[in-house]
Amino acid sequence: MNQTDKDLLNVIADGSNFEGAYNIRKNGEGIERKITENVNIVTKKDKAGIDIIIKENTKFEYIHIPVIITESGLKDVVYNDFYVGKNANVVIIAGCGIHNDEHSDSEHNGIHRFFLEEGAKVKYIEKHYGEGKGKGKRILNPITEIHLKAGSSLEMESAQIKGVDSTIRITNGILEDNTNLVIQEKIMTHGKQFAQTNFNLELNGENSSSNIISRSVAVDSSKQIFNSQIYGNNKCFAHVECDAIIKDKASVKSVPEITANNVEANLVHEAAIGKIAGEQLIKLMTLGLTEKQAEEEIIKGFLR
Repeated sequence: MNQTDKDLLNVIADGSNFEGAYNIRKNGEGIERKITENVNIVTKKDKAGIDIIIKENTKFEYIHIPVIITESGLKDVVYNDFYVGKNANVVIIAGCGIHNDEHSDSEHNGIHRFFLEEGAKVKYIEKHYGEGKGKGKRILNPITEIHLKAGSSLEMESAQIKGVDSTIRITNGILEDNTNLVIQEKIMTHGKQFAQTNFNLELNGENSSSNIISRSVAVDSSKQIFNSQIYGNNKCFAHVECDAIIKDKASVKSVPEITANNVEANLVHEAAIGKIAGEQLIKLMTLGLTEKQAEEEIIKGFLR
C-alpha cells in the first residue's frame, strides 16, 4: 500500500494496522487478509466478494473489511455475507474511501448481508469518504440486508463524511422474536451532491424493536431524500427520527411510512428540517467566533 491508501484507511477505518481478522480490498481486488481462530474469511467462488464466518460464542473480536479505490473510471461491485454464530459478540468495521484525481467516475457498490443466529450481537461501523482534484465523480451505493434471529441484536453506525458526489443507500431488515436493531446515520452533502436513504424494515417477531436516527446536513445546492417504510407485524416497537439542517439552496425531503398490521404494534416517526437557529449562532459568536466558525461548530456537534 502507498501513502494515499494508508491515508484513506485512516479516515474510514481509523488506521491501517488492524488487530484481529481483516480483509482489505483495493481497486476491485483483495490485497491483504488475516483470519483468526474464531473468524474465517473465504473468497466467494461465484461472484466478487467474501463470506465472513464467525464462530458461536466468539467474544469481543474486531473484524475490518475496508474498501479503497484509487483508480479513476472503476466501477466496483462486491458481495459480502456475514454469518454470525449463536451468542457471538463482535465489532465489524467496514467503509469505503475513494481517491479520484482524474475525470472519469469512480464507483463502489457494496452489498452486505447479515445473518445473526440466536443471541448474537454485532456492532457495525461503516464510513464513506471521497477526495481528489479530478472532475470524475465519487459514487457509493451501499445495500445492507439484515436478518435477525430470536434474541439477536445489531447496532449500525453509518457516516458519510464528505466528498461523495452521489449515493443511494438501501437498508432492508427482517426481525424475529426479541430482536433489536439500532441504526445511527450521519450524512453531509455540499456542492451539487445527492444522497438518498431508503429503509425498509419488517418487525415480524414478538417484542422485536428498532430505533433509527438520521442526522444530516445539506449545504450549497445539494439534495437529500430520506425514505423509511416500517411494518409492525407483531407486538413490537419502532422509532424513526429524521433531523436535518439546510443552508444556502440545499433541499432535504423526508418521506415516512409506518404500517401497523398488529394491534400491539407501537410505531413512531419524527422529522425536523430547518436552518441553524439564530440563538445558537449568537451564543457562540459572543464567545469570539465568527459567524462561519459558529456554523461549523454547530454542524460538527449536530453530526457528532
